[in-house]
Amino acid sequence: MSNDILVVAEHLKGAISDVTFELLGKGRELATATGGSLNIALLSSGLSSDGLGAADKVIRVDHDRLGEFNPEAYIVALAAVVEQSSPRLTLIGNTSMGMDLAAALSVRQNIPLVAYALDVSIDGDSVVTTSQLYGGKVYAESVIAGDAGIVSVLAGSFPADAGRKEGAPSEESMDAPEAIGDGRVVFKGLVEPEGGDVDITQHDYLVAVGRGIQSEDNLPLVEELAKALGGAVCSSRPIVDSKWLPKTRQVGKSGLKVKPKIYLALGISGAPEHIEGMKDAELIIAVNSDETAPIFEHAHYGTTEDLFDIVPALTAKLS
Repeated sequence: MSNDILVVAEHLKGAISDVTFELLGKGRELATATGGSLNIALLSSGLSSDGLGAADKVIRVDHDRLGEFNPEAYIVALAAVVEQSSPRLTLIGNTSMGMDLAAALSVRQNIPLVAYALDVSIDGDSVVTTSQLYGGKVYAESVIAGDAGIVSVLAGSFPADAGRKEGAPSEESMDAPEAIGDGRVVFKGLVEPEGGDVDITQHDYLVAVGRGIQSEDNLPLVEELAKALGGAVCSSRPIVDSKWLPKTRQVGKSGLKVKPKIYLALGISGAPEHIEGMKDAELIIAVNSDETAPIFEHAHYGTTEDLFDIVPALTAKLS
């Protein structure tokens, strides 16, 4: 095995995802510690490597079946890259795409995997990770002491700007393995939600609701507060899954990213997938009766008072 660090690029609709740049920034730090190179695996159908200048080298595999995410095709291509380059550490985003790849790569290549990582460092010959489990209520430290390891990192754990660098690094092209066409999964198309009545990405003031709202019947209470604030109501994923609000109101990894001036989180625990969508808000205020809720680690201000007491009082004050 080498001392190199390999980052697996994630892309959607022809654009490199932010998590890739987060991993490149951390990867550069790790490569300096190991004395190896920082490489990036770009599995695509001719996607440009411009903007990936933070890497020393792009290892490219191009094939029609890699244009959009296809887990069967991607794992065949990625396994070939890892087998040929033998990296000390492979970094993959702990996203809906990355979770498919990391686990499959671990089994296929018999390489240990640490998932849900928030931090990664090098300590001598070992890789030390900190993972966030159970919605952020447990932190676990793991050590990979072997010659190789895989770490899937929660999106939003590192600054994306650290991995953004203009230009394209040198490229090494690999032929797609013949087995890439053997899978039964076929990408048919990307289904996106229709435009809603409100574009939450354009609002300066957002009132977000989670499981703590308890019932769809309580939403008018929150909508009244949002109206008094001059903003809009949005939510975490469970509210959308329950069909209390449309998909266009969902904030998070599988929803929308927002950057309002004020983000008022009501009854939201603070799962990593949700935090990724709202962590860049200028001011985050959390209301949650559970004092151990992970949302408080990201909020500028917070209270454990009952949201059903707080919301009417705030609405009255603003009105």
